[in-house]
Amino acid sequence: MPGLFPPFDPEPEAVERPKRLRRIPIRSVIPNLVTLLSLCAGLTSIRMAFEGRFDMAVYAILVAAVLDGLDGRLARYLRVTSKFGAELDSLSDFLSFGVAPPLLLFVWNFHDINSFGWVAVVLFAIAGALRLARFNTMLGEDKPAWQSNFFTGVPIPAGALAVLLPVYVDRVGIDVPQAAAPAVVAYVVLIAALMVSRVPTFSGKKYGGIQREWVVPILIGVVILAMLLVSYPFHVLSILTILYLAYIPFGWRAWNRLARQHGTKEDELTLDVGSSPFPDDESVS
Repeated sequence: MPGLFPPFDPEPEAVERPKRLRRIPIRSVIPNLVTLLSLCAGLTSIRMAFEGRFDMAVYAILVAAVLDGLDGRLARYLRVTSKFGAELDSLSDFLSFGVAPPLLLFVWNFHDINSFGWVAVVLFAIAGALRLARFNTMLGEDKPAWQSNFFTGVPIPAGALAVLLPVYVDRVGIDVPQAAAPAVVAYVVLIAALMVSRVPTFSGKKYGGIQREWVVPILIGVVILAMLLVSYPFHVLSILTILYLAYIPFGWRAWNRLARQHGTKEDELTLDVGSSPFPDDESVS
């Protein structure tokens, strides 16, 4: 008699073995558990927003971003990467970073402008879905090693944290009046456009090791940053978001410089957030 639930098999293409001998190692479940915790954090953020607890809603999205950065690394470290985990991660990312942040903004500042604010929420969610779909289709592509240090467009976790800048500023003590809602809507649309654009942004995946003389200063800097984030979370998030957005043009320049150095002129990009969100060889029905 078949079981009530379908069997969990993160590698369905593995060699078939007798059912009584098939066991899923605990380490295969750990990255997926972290992904589900990230999903729970995103759902919690939506609840906190509807309850008017905006600080907690932001913290929940921040926790989701941290967990999202851990699950893939855990899977690679434990050597249990799978298509199941990749799909689960994308679904979790869409809710935690594509849905929760714009809903938080809608409840916080957009509810009085009704449909105008809701359009921004929908646009951001659609941009998040397109961003994730494009990322998934490009996973198996062969590309030069230097391109691995760049994302195509702003990644959705970074976009989710960046789009909440108006909330950070408001919680710092700089009042964001209801009259500023149209400007906040325009900012949301801008971040959504950056997510689906082809503007290259640094990924940091291919940075080399740390020189010995820099280990101690970096450790001290990380500890200080963590202490400041705990003590002054919205001040730190505001500064980090502004620095990240200001750094985007430098990533674009670095991409074009490396493209010229490697003789791939066709890979040079203009800073155009209105370009197609799909790869050049990808058709859309």
